[in-house]
Amino acid sequence: MIQDFQGKTAVLTGAGSGFGLECARIGAARGMNLVLVDVQPDALERAEAEMKAAGAQVMARQVDVSDAAQMEALAADVKARFGAPHFVFNNAGVGAGGLVWENTVADWNWVLGVDLWGVIHGVRLFVPMMLEAAAQDPAYRGHVTNTASMAGLLTPPNMGIYNAAKAAVVSLTETLYQDLRLVTDQIGASLLCPYFVPTGIGHSERNRPADGAASQALTKSQQIGQALLEKAVTSGKITAAEVAHKVFKAITANQFYVFSHESPKALGNVTHRMQNIVAMQNPADPFLETPEIGARLRQQLRGG
Repeated sequence: MIQDFQGKTAVLTGAGSGFGLECARIGAARGMNLVLVDVQPDALERAEAEMKAAGAQVMARQVDVSDAAQMEALAADVKARFGAPHFVFNNAGVGAGGLVWENTVADWNWVLGVDLWGVIHGVRLFVPMMLEAAAQDPAYRGHVTNTASMAGLLTPPNMGIYNAAKAAVVSLTETLYQDLRLVTDQIGASLLCPYFVPTGIGHSERNRPADGAASQALTKSQQIGQALLEKAVTSGKITAAEVAHKVFKAITANQFYVFSHESPKALGNVTHRMQNIVAMQNPADPFLETPEIGARLRQQLRGG
């Protein structure tokens, strides 16, 4: 949707690392004004210093994206300094695993707060600004990219809390795309669904609020889930920088679905799931393409 990024404004959550940081680097190289948002102050400071050194106009804010008041203050600051943004990247995310009945209320509040409510706040606060700008200027072009996950398209076991949050982001973003088409041709939307890519999500607990839950002993399934997540993320072959370039390519092409991994094997489980749904068959084994992972997980959880 956006062809020329020079002088345009990008709002990026989770900008201190991973996809957010890499998209900020591309934005700086293309002459964008950058609004960097992260909950981790040291990572945010490093990102701010790097982008300023690259010559970008930068506004950095430490924000908990799950907090409505903090996000509303952020939106007001963005509008006051830069006006309506052109690119909004609702990207901040955390991960948590374990058998779905073992997650506490605090677990659910934390993951849904960041992964889902962070996206909701980004949409409800910035899209109206963008629509107003589009109504006032026929040349205005904007784009919203929301980060979900392949977990939002699949149902891998021992990840229920994360799956639920990301599935909601998939639905929200598909609806956003359709809703925008009803009212404007000037603003597009994309859905980013990464597989395992080396980012900071494998160590999400470092930024968990002090709600008491973080100090509780993890269950066996949660320990296994955490170990599997860390191993999968750190062993990813596609980099966050490569994914960020796909994000910008999708903005230019007005492409909705953005996958980190596009091979038939990577997308095969999505095909199997959709085929089973329309055939009214029971859910497919999410490990059809990698059966050794499912076998190891079952063995560990059954105490073998």
